[in-house]
Amino acid sequence: MILLKEEVSMEEKLFNCPVEAFLSVVGGKYKSIILYHLMTEGILRFNEIQKFIPQATIKMLSQQLKDLEAEGIIHKEIYPVVPPKTEYSITEFGETLRPIIMAMCDWGKTYKGDMIK
Repeated sequence: MILLKEEVSMEEKLFNCPVEAFLSVVGGKYKSIILYHLMTEGILRFNEIQKFIPQATIKMLSQQLKDLEAEGIIHKEIYPVVPPKTEYSITEFGETLRPIIMAMCDWGKTYKGDMIK
């Protein structure tokens, strides 16, 4: 939903177009990559995600995961064991992004496939 100025509360943001609204949720530096790996690999622990995105710092990766969790796109499950075990998974709401993420994947294979490891 795109909010009109008179509908905006202190917590809500006004978007000028739907693409801006989309990017506000998944436009972070590594968010789409995180979503791709969760969608293709399933439930992942932090260190597994980090191995898929070695160029991301721990701080940046943690922030991107926190943002996605706050938007309801991913779920973070913390198990009370020693050492602590944390798993990330896609929520039902996050699954609505699957066609978009997979279309991005297809585009990348088609137009940059020769550059992909």
